[in-house]
Amino acid sequence: MDKHFLNPLFAPASIVAFVGHADDPGGQTPAGRTLREAFRADRFDGTLRFLDVRTKGTLEELAQTHADLALIALAPRDVAAALEIAGRIGCTAAVVISSGISAEQAAQWRKIAKREGVHLLGPNSLGFQRPPLHLNASVAGPLASTGPLALVSQSGALTASMLDWARQNGVGFSSVVSLGPHTSVDIPQVLDFLANDRATHSIIVYLEGIADARRFMSALRSASHAKPVVVLKAGRKPAGNEAAQTHSAAIVGSDDVFDAALRRAGAVRVRSFVELFSAAKCLASRYRPVGKRLAVVTNGGGPGVLAADWINEIGLDLGKLSSPVQKLMLPSLPPLASLTDLIDLSEDAQPAHYRAAIDAASADSQVDGVLAIFSPKAGADAAATAKALADIPRPMNKPLLACWMGDSSVGKARAVLAEATIPSFRTPEAAVGAFGNIAAFYQNQQLLQQTPPPLSALAKPDIEGARLLIESVLAERRRVLTEMESKSLLSSFHIPITRTLLARSANEAMMIATQLGFPVALKIDSPDIPHKSDVEGVALNVMNGTSARDTYVEMMERVARLAPEARINGVTVQKMVRARRGREIYVGLVTDQPFGPVIVFGAGGTMIELLNDRAMELPPLNQFLARRLIERSRVAETLGEWRGASAVDMEALEHVLLRVSEMVCELPELREMDINPIIVDESGAISVDARIVVDSSTQAVAGQLGNAANGYHHLAIMPYPARYRREWPLPGGGIYIVRPVHPNDAQMLQALVQGLSPESRWFRFVSRFHELPPSMLSRFTLIDYDREMALVAVVMERSVSPEGTVLESERIVGVSRYITNPDQTSCEFSLVVADEFSGKGIGSRLMESIIDVARDKGLSEIDGLVLANNPDMLKLVRRLGFTVKSFPEDPDFKLVTYML
Repeated sequence: MDKHFLNPLFAPASIVAFVGHADDPGGQTPAGRTLREAFRADRFDGTLRFLDVRTKGTLEELAQTHADLALIALAPRDVAAALEIAGRIGCTAAVVISSGISAEQAAQWRKIAKREGVHLLGPNSLGFQRPPLHLNASVAGPLASTGPLALVSQSGALTASMLDWARQNGVGFSSVVSLGPHTSVDIPQVLDFLANDRATHSIIVYLEGIADARRFMSALRSASHAKPVVVLKAGRKPAGNEAAQTHSAAIVGSDDVFDAALRRAGAVRVRSFVELFSAAKCLASRYRPVGKRLAVVTNGGGPGVLAADWINEIGLDLGKLSSPVQKLMLPSLPPLASLTDLIDLSEDAQPAHYRAAIDAASADSQVDGVLAIFSPKAGADAAATAKALADIPRPMNKPLLACWMGDSSVGKARAVLAEATIPSFRTPEAAVGAFGNIAAFYQNQQLLQQTPPPLSALAKPDIEGARLLIESVLAERRRVLTEMESKSLLSSFHIPITRTLLARSANEAMMIATQLGFPVALKIDSPDIPHKSDVEGVALNVMNGTSARDTYVEMMERVARLAPEARINGVTVQKMVRARRGREIYVGLVTDQPFGPVIVFGAGGTMIELLNDRAMELPPLNQFLARRLIERSRVAETLGEWRGASAVDMEALEHVLLRVSEMVCELPELREMDINPIIVDESGAISVDARIVVDSSTQAVAGQLGNAANGYHHLAIMPYPARYRREWPLPGGGIYIVRPVHPNDAQMLQALVQGLSPESRWFRFVSRFHELPPSMLSRFTLIDYDREMALVAVVMERSVSPEGTVLESERIVGVSRYITNPDQTSCEFSLVVADEFSGKGIGSRLMESIIDVARDKGLSEIDGLVLANNPDMLKLVRRLGFTVKSFPEDPDFKLVTYML
């Protein structure tokens, strides 16, 4: 049960191929002929048999035939019959290689495959290749060379182009998968398989569309935690929502949201398929985490300046040697060498100079990566200089990239660099861009580690009051909240707002203004006017009662003339915010298709669209994510000490973002939101104006039901399920906590495994390893709470420091987990408890807790494999009500099952 469910598809031991008969022109398609030729060219490691659905003797042979995978390259009229035969002979996977198949025809084939229990790849697919198995189940061209990259593509034409480019550039693959638009086996499933595939070191993805954002993000986050994932997405054109009612919706395009989603998933996005391979090659080297400071070692000023310009252009920093290192190096370099900014070795640079400069930069704490640039010069030996780089001991603690400029004179040098697996590029810009991808990968990996809960640690919001307000608006068949309603909603989540009162007459406006104190601002209040300033519905700095009264009358007349159909509630009156050197910020919310709600941050005020300053993050947020969101905006440069103004209260600004995140998580009806402007200075932040759009669409209802079942289905990223945290008494005194696992638990989980007895380790993992491999440790701690769950039992242990201070630390003493099976209705469990805590009831509690979670998720069955010689575990599951049966595939195991 530890094998991936797509193993029969991508790692089959036996294959049946339905490709038509060579002597029957009407029964064999071009794809069928190509498949036959592919199998002649490369001998598949397993068993292969050809079947023909149009030959009478075929059905008689079914009883003697069995296979894991069926390859189908037939005319459309014969595909259904082939799928049915595949099911009868025990195939659990099938590939339909075809083109031009309608959505209706594809749906019929998917229905047959589902009925027969077959995972279906295709139609409208080129198939797949698995070079390590010598398996070319595709019509994408000759079998690719074997290598560590996996390619997943939604475009057949681009798949073939990539393979052709790779052949010419010496790039090899562990897998190549071409997915059509109507396939049952989709990108999330393939990513999940590749994340667990030992032959795959990094994954490259060509993407055109996403059907299910939650499943996509789940699989992508899991895969990119295990190995580097690089994505090339077509269609960078903004969505352009002309009907947008808020500023946020007007300035945010779907491509911006996709970038935000990839960052949060820990993946890297590139812009061309050549860059796709170079990024994957660099990331596959598995350099240690780096920052953004790239040092440039060059023998020519011009190329070095080009590199420095591009470093600045893409948001990196030029790495400069520290003063002590410069003083130490200069005597050993050519007389004209310069180390002030670039490490310019001058035209007299020799291989030894390059080696010394790279060694120094690699050891300098002010440098995160090194780019060596070589320009052909009289007397300079390109190959010898490349050899100096190749002789540097591996692995280096920082990325080393090379750019040997020129053509024929540096061909041998490039071969030396390639042999040493040093990423080499022809232009400085390409090399800098590759380092940018490395830096982005490790920055995004920090975001990937964040798994915030839906609610922050701040004071609890009035969620029920907020829901009642939204329900009252929807009951009136309205979608847009008035300013008063919007501010009330913000107040429910403790977001500071200016005191605002509604005046329904000129005299009332005068009295309210006098009570609030001058100056005041007057704004029209209407559910039908998206932007008040467009109808001259805003008046600022009103200085006395008479002006307030007159302004009310004039504003009502103006708005009635400019927006005659609008419903007018009155005019709001609020005291002007007088923040000394305060900055105007906006925080918004947009709902993207397919990623759902997205939080937007940037410069605010009346010129928000013109400034077009936007940084985005998918909820939920924590303080780390909120701070990174602020840092990505352009307005962030003004938030510190700036032009004589004091630095703003960053914590107050972060708290606003955390509160907005809580709103997004708990109120699935939210569709759009503008809090603009938020005035922030050294004393805090306050929201001056707000506009919110809600909707009771299917998504909102599903989200509400999801909240009831703790699912948060309106979010693309499942929040940390803190609701499953429980405290339990330990026999003999003390307590232990059962809670969901967190990425930060990796070292404690490793300590648990290392401390197990050999017998306990064998019972849990059926392995003799002493500790979890890094890939397994990552997979066990960074999980998708939507499709799996791991609960850890944690105790607090005390120790005394050498100074006599009593220290407390957490220790994981048990883990229960389940992973949802492909049928989405059942799950497989596992359990391990530290030996010294055995017999204290922790195992029973962990099992009962994980069963409750599975039931809460709507699963119907939980099962697992237990070694037949593990009596304690068998006794436990029997006591909990599991049925215990023999496991036909392996007599050493028992299959235990519990109906939820």
